[in-house]
Amino acid sequence: MEESLLEIYLNKLEYSNKPEFLNKYLNVPCLKRLKKICYFCGMDYASKHIYNFKEKITRYDHSLTVALLTWKCTRDKKATLAGLFHDIATPCFSHVIDYMNKDYANQESTEENTEKILKNDTYLRKCLKEDDIEIEDIIDFKQYNIVDNNRPKVCADRLDGVILTGIAWTKNVDYEVIDNIINDIEIYDNEIGFKTKSVANKVLEISESIDLYCHSNEDNYMMELLAAITKYGIDNKYITYEDLYVLNEEDLIYRLKSVNDSKLLEYFDKFENITLDEIPSICLPNIKIRSLNPLVQGKRIK
Repeated sequence: MEESLLEIYLNKLEYSNKPEFLNKYLNVPCLKRLKKICYFCGMDYASKHIYNFKEKITRYDHSLTVALLTWKCTRDKKATLAGLFHDIATPCFSHVIDYMNKDYANQESTEENTEKILKNDTYLRKCLKEDDIEIEDIIDFKQYNIVDNNRPKVCADRLDGVILTGIAWTKNVDYEVIDNIINDIEIYDNEIGFKTKSVANKVLEISESIDLYCHSNEDNYMMELLAAITKYGIDNKYITYEDLYVLNEEDLIYRLKSVNDSKLLEYFDKFENITLDEIPSICLPNIKIRSLNPLVQGKRIK
């Protein structure tokens, strides 16, 4: 069977790069839950008339590739683990919940549970003790600029998002692009940059295409629709807000669909079957802008 682009990307990062200490952390229970949290905010379950992802990518995949990117750039155990667990507080449907919370601009309203989730995982605490790492060293991933940095700077989380989204959604990332990006990475003043302008321009081009997709009327509508479905489920006590952080997406959807509520079933029918010409025009405030301005040999390209 032919390798997927995700597998090719992962193999590219792992070749002579994957640290042995990381293996045991991949079995941390709260991290394994992310294997059933889709990277694209629950839209894997949406109408195929609107979304036709080339590959299935999860928040677990993203967590691992961010960690490997961080290790490649830093060889720092603490930063690498912070990268691995940076999305641990991701709820079912990811940024849809930010839409539900009306956090359109920053899309960070769910990150507040990171500390609680990590501290409650006894297996994680055992692993950290073995490596003589304090849990406080990995809770705040934003203390590591290579993991997370202010826009328009490039960091592991942001670059990985460009690659994964380009693979599956915008479909303008192939094997050659992956190879060129990974081989061209350079660190300048604790920030991810690139050796050549052509590669940096390609990353910028992919990022700008993703921003267009994320600002499209159909994506805004579908995100709002799933947010409305989730809110309806919570308001009617079919699920709780806390369930979003405990259940995986398959279980949550099954629970909602099992309810004998005609309005909820109509919601799901629309979400799963709507066509592009059926989507009304909507206007949402201040949707997050995914700006990038990469460094090339230490200088901004624009």
